Amino acid sequence: MNTINIHGQAAHTYGTIPAIGQSCPHFALVKSDLSTATDEDFRGKRVVLNIFPSIDTATCAMSVRQFNSRAAGLPNTVVLAISADLPFAAGRFCSTEHIENVVTLSTFRNPMFGRSMGLELVDGPLQGLLARAVVILDEKGTIVYSELVEELTQEPNYKAALDFLAQM
Repeated sequence: MNTINIHGQAAHTYGTIPAIGQSCPHFALVKSDLSTATDEDFRGKRVVLNIFPSIDTATCAMSVRQFNSRAAGLPNTVVLAISADLPFAAGRFCSTEHIENVVTLSTFRNPMFGRSMGLELVDGPLQGLLARAVVILDEKGTIVYSELVEELTQEPNYKAALDFLAQM
């Protein structure tokens, strides 16, 4: 179990985020067109998992904008924006914001994603949603970088993630 804060109040996750060097747990999540995307679909590419509670919050929306403009154009790299939002909300956001370089994925058909990644919030006001994290996978699906953001209302460390990608 990891402890994070939501406006300074402690909240906990189910389990812990997988360690660097481990394979990313298998996932099958829903794209904005209601089709399914799996971890296998992204093999051979570097994958940035931008995981957050809801695209309908300012901090989560900013993370999608930032990764869209700063990471998605990197060679052999795909950015996945993952939340429990319905695909319709993510699609609407991307359309309105002109987000074209990020694949939005929803956990609504596979809520076990949050548990397998150690990111499902098990208490607090956002219980059932995902904690904020950035996880980077190499071309084989191995976790090579991770950041669990300690205060949910704060953005991830984009510079650290982008610097790591630049060195890969």
